[in-house]
Amino acid sequence: MALDETTEELATAAAGGDHRALGGLLKRIEPDVLRHCERLLPYRQDAEEACQDTLLAVARNIGRFEGRSRFSTWLHIVTANCARTTYRTLKRRAAEQTSEELPEHRPDPHRVSVIAGSRLDLLDAMESLELEKPELAAALVLRDIVQLDYAEVAEQLGIPLGTAKSRIHQARKYIQSALGDAYLGK
Repeated sequence: MALDETTEELATAAAGGDHRALGGLLKRIEPDVLRHCERLLPYRQDAEEACQDTLLAVARNIGRFEGRSRFSTWLHIVTANCARTTYRTLKRRAAEQTSEELPEHRPDPHRVSVIAGSRLDLLDAMESLELEKPELAAALVLRDIVQLDYAEVAEQLGIPLGTAKSRIHQARKYIQSALGDAYLGK
């Protein structure tokens, strides 16, 4: 999500309490948020749900955006978190249903790649990593999902560059171990 300067200015104004700027910001970011959610979730309806959750989270939490980093970075993190939360909710709902109630057209998430290479098993692995080692998960999300460079990850997390690189490396090893041969489409 590479947002332009107008969007960044709207975000700053909205964070300062300008409700009109917030409305303009939400309208402006919605297509980008939806595209990002579609990369993380396999079905359009799921992505739309995550997009709405993200927009609501932005509206509720814009006052927490302090402007220390670009709004686009903050938005990436909020979007990734909302998409993962939506996935966990959908997974829980599916587990509560009987197998007869599940739609037959849904792929086995552990065997089938989905939109843009995102995999449901990767989301499972990320969820596990986040529960066990949240500091590693945060670094991995910033580097591999938000696509910040290592120095920006270190800055966002307030840690030395070497520590950021180490956390990212450890997180990738964890994910690779969790996914086995399925890691990176192997």
